[in-house]
Amino acid sequence: MPTLDTNYYKRDFWIEENLLYVRPHYRLEKCARLVNRIAGDRQCDLLDVGCGPATLSKLLRRNIHYYGIDLALHERAPNLIQTDFLENEIGFDGRHFDFVIAQGVFEYAGRFQSQKFSEIERILNPGGRFIVSYVNFDHIRRRVLPIYNNIQSIAEFKKSLSRFFVIESFFPTSHHWRHKEPGRKITQRIQMRINANIPFLSPRLAVQYFFICSVDQ
Repeated sequence: MPTLDTNYYKRDFWIEENLLYVRPHYRLEKCARLVNRIAGDRQCDLLDVGCGPATLSKLLRRNIHYYGIDLALHERAPNLIQTDFLENEIGFDGRHFDFVIAQGVFEYAGRFQSQKFSEIERILNPGGRFIVSYVNFDHIRRRVLPIYNNIQSIAEFKKSLSRFFVIESFFPTSHHWRHKEPGRKITQRIQMRINANIPFLSPRLAVQYFFICSVDQ
């Protein structure tokens, strides 16, 4: 069963933490590659849940119209809304989206996980995609940060996700013998293009997973 905590970090914590993600990092770049590939040249609207400094927007093609919500914004913009999306419903002025992205979010969602899945399902357009990341807590050398309040196995997370979405694919963001994303450029370039589970290896050495989901038509 998931380990849930009632301790939720608020704006005074995240306003500092978000500064660590101003520059693109490995997982963010891999997510952008996925979105750009799936979107192709068609016009799309994308909502980035937990957008931080909205760094993802800098990596997307121009035909992908970016919107973001976060608890702690450093800069205001028409396409960004500051909101506590655990306490308030996930959304952006009643819009529906072709993509909803949630990276590094559900490790902090605690008891709100199913509720937030339901809210994302409601704002996703037919044929749209929900792309979500989740830490592999089954890693052989798992590293559990004190700020995580929603700790479960990948199998448990997948089961909860499948109640609301069709899981089209899921695969590791990367593999590493330590529980962290690759730091070397050559390793990043190699793993950036691997979107597959490796039998026996992935369950123990996957750092995080991406899930690409859609809704029933």
